[in-house]
Formats: sequence, structure tokens, C-alpha cells
Amino acid sequence: MTYVVTENCIACKYTDCVEVCPVDCFYEGENTLVIHPDECIDCGVCEPECPADAIRPDTEPGMEPWVEFNRKYAEQWPVIVTKKDPLPDAESRDGEEGKMEKYFSEAPGQGG
Repeated sequence: MTYVVTENCIACKYTDCVEVCPVDCFYEGENTLVIHPDECIDCGVCEPECPADAIRPDTEPGMEPWVEFNRKYAEQWPVIVTKKDPLPDAESRDGEEGKMEKYFSEAPGQGG
């Protein structure tokens, strides 16, 4: 099992989760985070830290595409290990539908 970041992180990018991760398996894109599924040790400490409820176990139904999404971008983006401010509209975009189509960017974040 692994944990993955899902669509609700897009355009929010809360980083509370990265500070509690014991193995530094979060990677930063321009407007979202991902978890490297091969590095995650399944401890689950990140899941309750996410204000947007965007971190899910891969054992939930329909998570297979998110595992691949997380793997793909974790291999391209820089690791992030310190908390940063969320994106400016994070609060208003939390829970918004269709965020992948509207906002997702493949650009890497700054890491850190």
C-alpha cells in the first residue's frame, strides 16, 4: 500500500503534510504536490494533516490512476521537505470540481 495525492490538492497546495513525512517522499509541482509511491512507507501520518483531504490510501476504489499520476510527477519534480504557504486561492478552491482540467500544471515547483 501507498498513499497518493489526489485532485483536491491542485490549486490549493497545502504543505502541512511534508513536515510530518519521515521519508521525504513528497514532490512539488507548480500548483500541487505528489507522493512517490515507491518511497512512501505507508505510515499514514500525512493523511490527517491535509486540510483539503487530498491524500488517500491507494487501497480505495479508483486510486490506480492517481498512483501513476503521483509516480510520473514524483520522478520529474523536486522533493519538498519544508512547509510553505498554500496558494493564494486555496481556501476558495478547496473541494472545487474539475480542478485537473482547469488548473493542473506540469511545471515543477521550487522544491525545498
